[in-house]
Amino acid sequence: MTIANENLKNYPFLAEMDRDSYFPPHLVAKGKAILVRLCEAIESGKPADLAALYALTHAATEEFNALAEEFTDNDSDIETAARDCIGTDFAFIADAYGFDADTEELIAPRDW
Repeated sequence: MTIANENLKNYPFLAEMDRDSYFPPHLVAKGKAILVRLCEAIESGKPADLAALYALTHAATEEFNALAEEFTDNDSDIETAARDCIGTDFAFIADAYGFDADTEELIAPRDW
């Protein structure tokens, strides 16, 4: 499945992390894939309300939690700049699909 939402089709996910050599490109690519899968899940599942959206974003956040270990193993970290970048992209995704979501709730299960 490809993203159908016009605002997200060519959106540069994790752009700030992409530009920063501190973050290994292959791990940033894995993070982008998580966000693309989130978009696909929203489009296929069509969450009816914020609770349903949060269930999807929480699952994606758990994927980032697992990915954080790989960053650590590669002498990197999901630190402040990365947290802001990831959170901003989650918020952009929610907004693009018409949800007025709380950014902190979107990524509530994060451990980074």
